Amino acid sequence: MNNDELKNKIADVCAKTRALESEIGKALVGQTQVVREAVVAMIAGGHALFEGVPGLGKTLLVRSLAQAVSGSFARVQFTPDLMPADITGANIIVENEQGKKSFEFQEGPIFANVVLADEINRATPKTQSALLEAMQERSVTVGGKTRRLNGMFFVLATQNPLEMEGTYPLPEAQLDRFFCKVSVPYPTAEELFLIAKTAPTRKKTQLSPVMTPEDVVEAGELAEQIPIADEILKTLVSVVRNTRPEEPTAPESVKRYVRYGCSPRAALSLTSAAKISAMLDGRYNVSQNDLFATAHSILRHRIVLNFEGLAENVSTDAIIDDVIRAQRERKGDSSDV
Repeated sequence: MNNDELKNKIADVCAKTRALESEIGKALVGQTQVVREAVVAMIAGGHALFEGVPGLGKTLLVRSLAQAVSGSFARVQFTPDLMPADITGANIIVENEQGKKSFEFQEGPIFANVVLADEINRATPKTQSALLEAMQERSVTVGGKTRRLNGMFFVLATQNPLEMEGTYPLPEAQLDRFFCKVSVPYPTAEELFLIAKTAPTRKKTQLSPVMTPEDVVEAGELAEQIPIADEILKTLVSVVRNTRPEEPTAPESVKRYVRYGCSPRAALSLTSAAKISAMLDGRYNVSQNDLFATAHSILRHRIVLNFEGLAENVSTDAIIDDVIRAQRERKGDSSDV
């Protein structure tokens, strides 16, 4: 593909993405950064973990996204008694007209294009693993037969950071399977005013599909063709490595508060996120700012704090700020984080 073809295809993706975000905005007030991070994860073919207190519109965002993308949607409310078969599906006994019985596979909600895993940390680890296996392998094995999850497959999981009683927090190894972790902020005063003013009309809003699952898959394939210079890749590697306390060039806060830094999977995810960020801005090359703009959502759930960090309630976002600031200083860039 030559540069002109690439530019034309990028312009088409940008137009469709803007239409998608605009359509979601008809139902969801504000949260533009949250919507963008969700769209980036979807195009990357990854999965997103949303964290925020109840009532911030996490479920509304997922439902709106599913309506604006003309694919199938399934919601699973995670509870302690939820079983793996409730997610993956199971073989059930059916009887035909002649009275002959046989096993038939009944698909679970995991076979939808967009899956909302609501309050994922309320289910037992066994059930969480059934979902996370499908996320990683893009397949489901039931009764000795493996079934592929082809095409667009996007899981958005939510969890409440406040109420920990009766929950099963995701282990770090499973958190690493999520492409990004999105922190959903409280709305501003202006946004809260608009929410209160337009709530009755927004409840009745029906969104129109503006992208298809095929469009999403094509956008992901296009993003893979966005070039990234070796110098930018070296910066990316430096950022990821400097989240590790044993790294000589890591900031002091990393050495003091971090137990484990980011895995190689973080570098792969950050590369994809930076490429998609550049593409959605209408550019066909990746800049250093693309890395820094997407670093928090990609890295925050992959940094494990030590006892001192937990005791002092250190934020992993603050750790990432320090890593980026140190990287800018080494490059002679005085821009704000």
